[in-house]
Amino acid sequence: MERGWRWATAALLGVGAMWLVSCATGAGSGSSVEAVRELDLERYAGRWYEVASVPLRAQRGCVGTTATYTLREDGDVKVENRCFRDSFEGRESGITGRAWSAGEAEAGKLYVRFFWPLRSAYWVVALDPGYRWAAVSGPERKNLWILSREPCMAQDAFEAIVRDLQARGFPVERLRATPQRDAHGERCVVSL
Repeated sequence: MERGWRWATAALLGVGAMWLVSCATGAGSGSSVEAVRELDLERYAGRWYEVASVPLRAQRGCVGTTATYTLREDGDVKVENRCFRDSFEGRESGITGRAWSAGEAEAGKLYVRFFWPLRSAYWVVALDPGYRWAAVSGPERKNLWILSREPCMAQDAFEAIVRDLQARGFPVERLRATPQRDAHGERCVVSL
């Protein structure tokens, strides 16, 4: 009897784990989110500043948020996300992970993993031709990040990006501006 109970418990845990992974990867989503068709990872690599986001719970209270992408020899991408907690004088916090392409036919779709076995969709859904800004989401549009190569983005450029994303069904009404500092240490933040 005890062996049967252990087997049932293990089966339930296995089904639960598979459900969690499918939620994290967006499997089963009927969404029609389109990622960019072309993405040059060499050009995309480097530091990006978060201008605004529909933040993850772990990002609450973050300012000065950056994401740095470094190409690895195996073709994957090292991902380093950093921020300061509650103020620019606050504790610096960060996490490092790995991203990889979903396939050549889907250049703008990547997956990122910070904790095994979970992975999350990282879909570049809008990208400036000069790689000056990008918007990132996933297949279900639950989260959204607007990134810039510079810490401060022109308000009119930001508003144009938001209008485009809104027309495509992204949750722009949930965006939160991310304070940054410019080259002179002055605080800058877009208006929502």
